[in-house]
Amino acid sequence: MDVLRFLLNVVWLVLCGLWMAIGYAIAGIICCILIITIPFGIASFRIAGYVLWPFGRTTRERADAGGASCVGNVIWLIFAGWWLALGHLATSIALAVTIVGLPFAWANLKLIPISLMPLGREIVPSDQPFAAR
Repeated sequence: MDVLRFLLNVVWLVLCGLWMAIGYAIAGIICCILIITIPFGIASFRIAGYVLWPFGRTTRERADAGGASCVGNVIWLIFAGWWLALGHLATSIALAVTIVGLPFAWANLKLIPISLMPLGREIVPSDQPFAAR
């Protein structure tokens, strides 16, 4: 199973992972330049790492996420989230053109919710998504 995850991640990296991670890194840099939005930049860099190597990992809600995460997600959605979600959608459409790209297109669609609302979520190994927090 680890070999399959590795192969999927390598193909993902070549087809779309690198480009999407660059988009998240650009958003993170812009957010870190503006001092007040540094938490958004940190979240963006965290997601960039996840987008580079997604197979074998998943996201879950953090137990300590509260109202600040909700407000932050609304701000993120307005300024950066929808651009990144459109990037995932466009990449997904391009990958869906071929039969080989269909699983990667589906994986791209599954990344849209975290691109829209990243705060209050954490990245965990996929074999323990519901483990004790």
